[in-house]
Amino acid sequence: MTAHADVIDLAQRLIRRPSRAGIDDYGPVLGVLEDWLTGRGLPYRRLHGDTGDTGDTGDTVGLLIEVTGGHPGPWWALDACVDTAPYGDEAAWSFAPDSGEITDGWLRGRGAADSKLAAAMFCGIAAELHERADGLHGGLAVLLDVDEHTGGFGGARAHLADPAAVRPAGVMIGYPGFDEVVVGGRGLWRATIAVHGASGHSGSRRTAPGAVSRAAHLVRLLEEAELPGADGEFPLPPKLTVTFCHGGEGFSAVPGLCEVGVDIRTTPAFDERAAERLVGQAVGALDVRVPAPRPTAIAPVASWPAYRLVEGGQPAAALLDAASREGLALRPKTAGPSNIGNLLAGEGIPATAGFGVRHEGLHGVDERACLKDLPAVRAVYRRALLTLLNAS
Repeated sequence: MTAHADVIDLAQRLIRRPSRAGIDDYGPVLGVLEDWLTGRGLPYRRLHGDTGDTGDTGDTVGLLIEVTGGHPGPWWALDACVDTAPYGDEAAWSFAPDSGEITDGWLRGRGAADSKLAAAMFCGIAAELHERADGLHGGLAVLLDVDEHTGGFGGARAHLADPAAVRPAGVMIGYPGFDEVVVGGRGLWRATIAVHGASGHSGSRRTAPGAVSRAAHLVRLLEEAELPGADGEFPLPPKLTVTFCHGGEGFSAVPGLCEVGVDIRTTPAFDERAAERLVGQAVGALDVRVPAPRPTAIAPVASWPAYRLVEGGQPAAALLDAASREGLALRPKTAGPSNIGNLLAGEGIPATAGFGVRHEGLHGVDERACLKDLPAVRAVYRRALLTLLNAS
């Protein structure tokens, strides 16, 4: 079996082990990976999540492959997730979401694009470099994350927290997309807002507004808030989205509580402090204009900063140069959505994302990945790593 055929076979077997975040047991998909790695003598270990105050280890959140070079030098990391988005409406799919079949040169099934094919490819690269480890400077870590689509990024967090792991000098994340390399992304600030109101019977003579009515007023205040545009240092503007509004039950009761979710994509010029201040001003205006028995409460739930890699810095420079030498013209891109690169940036670790095969249906119906692109994508990552590891 050729190297590419071996990678494709592994990807097919991964797709046929459903690993939807928060739905499926990750044991079967991890078992496929562990059997493959063991069969090729690759050193790996499981990473476990932190259970909190107990200090005990929790569920497995990833596998970490470590290839130690024969000479001193910095370590570099590849990262791909093997948990996936849910299937959605399975009746809308034209093939089984866990088929793993190949049709007209496309690998089909949930995770084909994001990111089981990339995980298999990175395993193949690790196996190749393991055979020539004596000539490498530093080392290569390959993180196979099963806590990415939850938004918890547990594998990446566990890798960074592991005292036995060498902290990488940079990371390349294997999200799909054939024409661009993501070198930055907006950050985010998310909060749940508890909006209170006067509860009671909908048929009573009381006219005090309920929580849902007050929440609707807050949504208008948030969506009418002025945000700055893009600046010269960062190419994208901030963005505010109200993502949920939960409150009330039935028709005869006026609810006393309604929860509103707000997601703000931040930039260096409009960071998490600015986002929290904007929401605080909207909440303050609500409580003044439409008083309630209790003040509105803001509970932040997640935050990480925007980032953009320094031009010419590693590992982006090695990846872009490798693509050029393989005949590909890649564009550096700053992404609107956040990714693990934001988490890593907060730790001072530069990361690229978003270079991989062409794809369709990512997180949607009929997800598939173009296998025609695999040899070129693999060659680019291989060349970039050999440069970074100063292979001899």
